[in-house]
Amino acid sequence: MPETARRSERARAAILTAATELIRELPYGKLSVEAIAARAGVGKQTIYRWWPSKGAVVFDAMLELDAGPDGLALPDTGDIRADLVPLLRGSVVALTDPGFEAFLRAIYIEIQHDPALAALYRERLLLPQRAALADRLAAAIESGELRADLNMELALDLLLGPIQSRWSLGLGGLDEAYADAVLDAALAYLRA
Repeated sequence: MPETARRSERARAAILTAATELIRELPYGKLSVEAIAARAGVGKQTIYRWWPSKGAVVFDAMLELDAGPDGLALPDTGDIRADLVPLLRGSVVALTDPGFEAFLRAIYIEIQHDPALAALYRERLLLPQRAALADRLAAAIESGELRADLNMELALDLLLGPIQSRWSLGLGGLDEAYADAVLDAALAYLRA
């Protein structure tokens, strides 16, 4: 790797690390590109070379932090409930993790105001997650576990919507029991 590329990668890593640290230290409204640049030891023009906004930097830092080894594929053990329990419980854990929740709340706020970031969020996170879940549901339809006339978009919303809604409204009560109740209610409709 040429020295210029190594320097660029070091700067990029420093920026994402700085954003990760600062989002945990500051309220999102007080976080700035200038603060990220100062913490990373780069000029703010370096940040703007790679990201169009503060929200885009925070989003990439969140994705780096959340990168998992398994990608987006869901298991297929032949038992749809057993395969979806970890997904819904994991969503609750991620949404309520004090170390990660600040990222999620920041992105949630930012995508309401930044159409470009909203599009990036949909493209890089939301739609791939929904597609992975749709693939698993399609396999369950094929095996006869779920009804053949299932409306896929409605099924995805029934499984993902209640947890997201409760979290975004700050209603609390997000725990494993709630995730299991959502799953059981959705499966009561989705099963063959």
